[in-house]
Amino acid sequence: MLRRLSLKDFVIVPTLELDFAAGFSALTGETGAGKSILIDALQLALGSRGEAAVVREGATRAEISAEFDRPAALAHWLEEAGFESSAEHHADHPDTLLLRRVIDAQGKSRAWINGGAATVAQLRELAEHLLDIHGQHAWQGLTRPASVRELLDSFAQIDARPLAAAHAAWRQASEALAAAQSKQADLAREHERLSWQIAEINRLAPAADEWDELNAEHSRLSHAQSLMDATRGALERIADAEINAQALIDEALSALHDVLAYDAGLQDTVNALQGAQAQLQDAAHSLSAYLHAADLDPERLQQLDERLSAWVTLARRYRRQPVDLPALHQEWKAELAQLDAATDLDGLQAKQAAALKAFQKEAKLVGAARAKAAPALSGAVSQAMQQLGMSGGRFEVALLPQDEPQSFGLESAEFLVAGHAGSTPRPLAKVASGGELSRIALAIAVTTSQRNSGAGTLIFDEIDAGVGGAVAETVGRLMKQLGQRAQVLAVTHLPQVAACADHHFLVAKALKDGKTNSDVRPIAGEARTAEIARMLGGERLSSTSLAHAREMLDLSARAAPQPADTGPRGKKVKP
Repeated sequence: MLRRLSLKDFVIVPTLELDFAAGFSALTGETGAGKSILIDALQLALGSRGEAAVVREGATRAEISAEFDRPAALAHWLEEAGFESSAEHHADHPDTLLLRRVIDAQGKSRAWINGGAATVAQLRELAEHLLDIHGQHAWQGLTRPASVRELLDSFAQIDARPLAAAHAAWRQASEALAAAQSKQADLAREHERLSWQIAEINRLAPAADEWDELNAEHSRLSHAQSLMDATRGALERIADAEINAQALIDEALSALHDVLAYDAGLQDTVNALQGAQAQLQDAAHSLSAYLHAADLDPERLQQLDERLSAWVTLARRYRRQPVDLPALHQEWKAELAQLDAATDLDGLQAKQAAALKAFQKEAKLVGAARAKAAPALSGAVSQAMQQLGMSGGRFEVALLPQDEPQSFGLESAEFLVAGHAGSTPRPLAKVASGGELSRIALAIAVTTSQRNSGAGTLIFDEIDAGVGGAVAETVGRLMKQLGQRAQVLAVTHLPQVAACADHHFLVAKALKDGKTNSDVRPIAGEARTAEIARMLGGERLSSTSLAHAREMLDLSARAAPQPADTGPRGKKVKP
């Protein structure tokens, strides 16, 4: 549940710190006092869109902090996201979850979870585990098929994501088949063109490194005579001529050996000459071997000319560099394989049929769950309607088969209502008045919140608009009953509802230093009696309205036992 809410420079709130407890809490105040500001702040703390307009005029930034009990279901998520062990807050309060959001005057936003920097998306992930908000215009969604279906699925605890994924796969397979069928002529022409081009390159059969190898070999053969002449000339100068390098080095070594005994300092020179002598011998051997193997081979040179010419001709035809032909060959082969797949109508039809079968299987499971949940929801809401001034009224959830598979399944949902006994249920928007719509929306909200809300805190933001009299007292009792199972916060203008609350907060607006400020404080005793009296009879409190207020509070206190009042840090608070 929500334990504490802190605001600073938020809209018209300079500073505010509120502690919340278990049970049913009512927030009341004059029109325009800012009763919904707390709801807006909580929504921002849980990832709703932040704007510069929420920053109090003259301030540099707005700050919102909300502290909740830590749901056990979030332990793994917090640990995986790094918010469990690194935060200072967690070390002191391991049973709580602290969310903080700061929005500056430029509209830029930052967020923290347990003291660790977080994204707005991460705040939104937490929202469904912490808060469930029912707004004052909740009835508007009751006439929209998508909202009706989502509400039914939530009541039935249906995860519709696998169904949507199966439908998307079927759509994709259907579109691929339709595209292939409509483009068969174009695909056939493209297939023929690619096949002809690939066959032409196949005749050349260019290897990956062949172009460079051909050029190297052609260069060598085309200059074979020059290579042989140069090699022969080098060999003569090294070893074969009458005066050659080897002979000159031999003479030099002989001369030095004759005097080496007189000066050992010449040994390094002798060593160098002996090294040169060995290198000249190796060079002469290599040159001799080269000349022995060298061949002008005009036939091979002609073959190379023809092969290179074929490469160049084909490359020019396709406006590519010759060296790119092997890669182009592979590219066209890949394109042809894709075309083969696209023109495989039998394969595409098989894929579409398999995808449709998978979708239908998932849709039948979802449809069965909806068919089971629809009468349960209908009965629960009908029962709640009896308590909300619609005696004899009946609520039904109708499942309407769809002609074509839809992302949400094979049926849509519609709410039908009969306002009184004996009448036939008809579409809600056609038969219900504004007040009835509000009461039906309230009945649905209470029913679904009791059934499957995963959140520990339920918020009702003036959802009792359009309700009055004895029905208003019933709404208060329903809220109080709901507060036995979850923490309930309700923004209300009805004294009957506020009188049933376990805790009462007064929202007041005042002018200070030329600025309008809003403040929220818990009230009890005479202050609460005065607020209930104001809600009953206006600003001028009379002895009659005060007496009526005391009577309402006394009746509410006797009607149901007070829930355990658990304050911050889990300590019980004395009334």
